[in-house]
Amino acid sequence: MDVTDTASWVVLGRSAGDAVAVHLDADGAEVRRERIALTALPGRVREIEASAAPRWVWGDTPGWYEPLLAAGVRVARCHDLRLAHAILRWAASVDSAAEVRRSTAWDAAPAVESGPATATLFDLDDEASADGPPSDIAAAESEFVRQRDAVASSTEPSRLRLLLAAESAGALIASEMRAAGLPWDAAEHDRILTRTLGERSAGGTPAHVAAAAARVRAALGDPSLSIDSQPKLLRALHRAGVLVESTSRWELAEQRHPVIEPLLEYKKLARLQSANGWAWLAEWVHDGRFRPVYVPGGVVTGRWASSGGGALQLPRQLRAAVRADEGWTLVVADVAQLEPRVLAAMSSDSALVAAARGRDLYAGIVEGGAIADRADAKIAMLGAMYGATSGQSGRLVPRLRRAYPRAMGLVDEAARIGEDGGVVSTWLGRSSPPPSDGWREMQSRASQVETTSADVDRARRHARDRGRFTRNFVVQGTAAEWALCWLAELRTRLAALPPVSASPAVHSGPAFARHPHVAFFLHDEVIVHTPREHADAAARAVTDAAAQAARILFGDFPIDFPLDIRIDATASKG
Repeated sequence: MDVTDTASWVVLGRSAGDAVAVHLDADGAEVRRERIALTALPGRVREIEASAAPRWVWGDTPGWYEPLLAAGVRVARCHDLRLAHAILRWAASVDSAAEVRRSTAWDAAPAVESGPATATLFDLDDEASADGPPSDIAAAESEFVRQRDAVASSTEPSRLRLLLAAESAGALIASEMRAAGLPWDAAEHDRILTRTLGERSAGGTPAHVAAAAARVRAALGDPSLSIDSQPKLLRALHRAGVLVESTSRWELAEQRHPVIEPLLEYKKLARLQSANGWAWLAEWVHDGRFRPVYVPGGVVTGRWASSGGGALQLPRQLRAAVRADEGWTLVVADVAQLEPRVLAAMSSDSALVAAARGRDLYAGIVEGGAIADRADAKIAMLGAMYGATSGQSGRLVPRLRRAYPRAMGLVDEAARIGEDGGVVSTWLGRSSPPPSDGWREMQSRASQVETTSADVDRARRHARDRGRFTRNFVVQGTAAEWALCWLAELRTRLAALPPVSASPAVHSGPAFARHPHVAFFLHDEVIVHTPREHADAAARAVTDAAAQAARILFGDFPIDFPLDIRIDATASKG
């Protein structure tokens, strides 16, 4: 991923109904500006990209890039002003007096559609609005100057530049994945639903769902029970002697009663029907593609979110419906124990690195003698990163502290800072938001003379909650940064592979019909849709990109990120 300052920049914005492109040199000095009719913009962007390969600067990637993709135009690099503003406004390394810290229209949420991608260049407004950040050229130029100044005067300019480049690359990939779509076999999806849920009845409830509901009602002795009503179901459970506080799967699984098994089965089937049933299939799968709406940076740690389609909750039983086009195949890869490995690298904990090197990290912890069982090793590591203080995790975490003091010290210190009301940052400089005024007032009230024991207990509980948040923030956020670098490197490598002439993937759109491309991403997993002739090269690109992402973040530090990688026609794991 290229983050050097030697590249030129082109700031895009709107003025009086046209697009304006302001060409800047590597130092940010204006070289020239040109007015471009919106109808001519895709062709002009293609020309500039081919001749100069600049870093495009725009207010919000989906609004500008999705229409270009629809015209078959791809760009190599961009700087997303909205995403960058969200990072720089709170970054601890940025001067507290920097102008970029002011609340402005750039704090607006992304302007995304929840349905099929229909953005056009004519949808962009000239002024700031409640629907998204400004798109006019003057606003874009001013914000870009503020951001460059903030980075240059920060205490960690190199890391921030890398973070902003990675975040912006992620925005390009999110738009590209939506444009290309994830290959989806609707007929196979229908078969899976029918096999799992049962045939649909005239009343709309599939046979297996109705049967599970009938068993629940029989076990509770309530033939008219509305199972989908949480209050009514809880009352029925209590009458039957099942004294649970909620109907969560975890709490129900601890009970012993004839209703538990059919109730858990009903909840599983009903969840599939509501989240990814026939209605979902009709809304989200068209022309053999699932096109969800990804939201880069949608989670405070930098992880992605989804505002439509539920891409980040893709059920395992539906993966057989993810099916490559004729003449194409899928490369499916996920990283083993991403977050613990990131923690080992961040903390320079040589013992944890040794446990991870070339093998399953949890098995390495067992082999090192810290914990006797792999399942317990996983529970303990997750407890250490998420702040578990009771149960099995609470009992096992002290063993990790003795075996891996540097790694455990890093997350313990992040928790302490959070409990004290401080701010923590990821490896590249994304900072956690400060505590709210209400939180600070609660902590202050607990230290006053006239405080009550209830005030003290409440303040301590909320302090611990914040400590658990900051403990996990540094690890999850840095893992998200590694994943962004992985994606960006993979995207570059795939783009370098030659286009194919036979068997184009026509439903992937003009930009990707003949090129291997990233079709899906979920935290630590990618799916590449590739012509069969490029399958091995695409698999190597996935592996090489992972190794390069480790070098980008951690230099020569000896941490590896092994992949479970396979080439297959479907995404099903068997």
